[in-house]
Amino acid sequence: MGGVWGNRIKISIFGESHGEAIGAIIDGLPSGIKLNLDAIRFQMKRRSPGQSDIATTRREEDEFQILSGYFNGYTTGTPLAFMIKNNDTRSNDYEYLKDIPRPGHGDYTGRIKYKGYNDYRGGGHFSGRITAPIVFAGAICRQMLEEKGVHIGSHIKSIGMVEDASLDPVNIDSHLLHKLGNMALPVLDENKADLMKTEILSAKAEEDSIGGIIECAVIGLPAGIGEPFFDSVESSLSHILFSIPGVKGVEFGTGFDISRMRGSESNDEFYIHDGAVKTRTNHCGGIQGGITNGMPVIFRVAIKPTSSIGKTQKSIDMSKMEEVELNIKGRHDPCIVPRAVPVVEAAAAIAILNLILEE
Repeated sequence: MGGVWGNRIKISIFGESHGEAIGAIIDGLPSGIKLNLDAIRFQMKRRSPGQSDIATTRREEDEFQILSGYFNGYTTGTPLAFMIKNNDTRSNDYEYLKDIPRPGHGDYTGRIKYKGYNDYRGGGHFSGRITAPIVFAGAICRQMLEEKGVHIGSHIKSIGMVEDASLDPVNIDSHLLHKLGNMALPVLDENKADLMKTEILSAKAEEDSIGGIIECAVIGLPAGIGEPFFDSVESSLSHILFSIPGVKGVEFGTGFDISRMRGSESNDEFYIHDGAVKTRTNHCGGIQGGITNGMPVIFRVAIKPTSSIGKTQKSIDMSKMEEVELNIKGRHDPCIVPRAVPVVEAAAAIAILNLILEE
C-alpha cells in the first residue's frame, strides 16, 4: 500500500485509529540535528483532539515515544522511528459499521481493496488520526528549515461562507506567521474568528458538519529549488497535501482565478530591490516552471465537511446487499479545518525539506 512518501526524506506511516498505536519511520534525516522536543509537542498539541467545543471530544494527549534514530538529544542519521499510543478509544461505537459503509468515508473502498480484512474502527488507517505522525515528522523538518531561514505559516481563509482576508502575496513577515501559529483559530482579521466559531457550532447543533479553506505560505526559500515537470514544487507539495484526509483541492498563487485574467495581468514582472531579483506581483505563487523564484510560495487547500454527521443518511448493508438508513455514532469534529492547519503546515515542511535536500 502507499504508506511511504519521499525521495531524500522518506516517511513510512503506520497504525489505525483504534489500534494499539500510530507512528512513522523517518529515513534520510542527517545526523547531528538537535531536536527541540518542546517545539514538537507544541505542534502536536495544535492538532490533538478534545481541546474545545468545536472539536471532537475524543481525548488524546498525543505524547510520543522515540524508538530509534535519536541519541543524547541529536539525530543519529539512522532511521528515526516513533510511536504515539491510542488511549481514548471506544471501538464498540463502530462495530455496526462492519458491513455498513459511511457516506463520504473510505469504508466501502477500503473493504473492497483489502477484501474485508481492513480495520474499520474509527476509519482505521483512513482516519484523520493518522495525521498525527505527519505533524511529528513535519515538526522535525520545520526545525531544520528554520535553521535555514525558511518559515511556514497559515491561516483559515474560510469556514463555510465566512471568509478571512488574504495574505499579502508579495510581503509576508515571519512574525505574522509565528503569531498565526499561536492562535486557536488563526485568522488575519480577528473579528472573523467568532463568526467562524459560530458557523461551526451552528453546524454542530444541526448534527451536521462544515468545511473550509486553509491558506499557507512558505517564506525565505531561495530561487532555484525544485525541478520541472514531475518533481516540481507544485507536484511535490500537491502529492503530500492530497494525502491528508479531507483535502479535495489545492491551488497555487492566484489559482483558478488566473484563468479569468489576461497574460498582461497574470505575468509577474521582475525588478531589482537591494540587489535581489523580485516580482511586483505573485500570481504564480512563488513558483515558475516548477521551480521557486525567491518570492513567497503561497497555496490554498480546500477541506471538505467532516463525513461523519448525526443526521440520518442512506447507505447499504453489504452483508445483505440491501439499502438501509444509517445513524452514525461516535465522536467527531463538526469541522476539521482548525485541526488541519498544523497538518497542512507539517506536510509543506516535509515536502520543502525533501526538495532542498535533493539540491
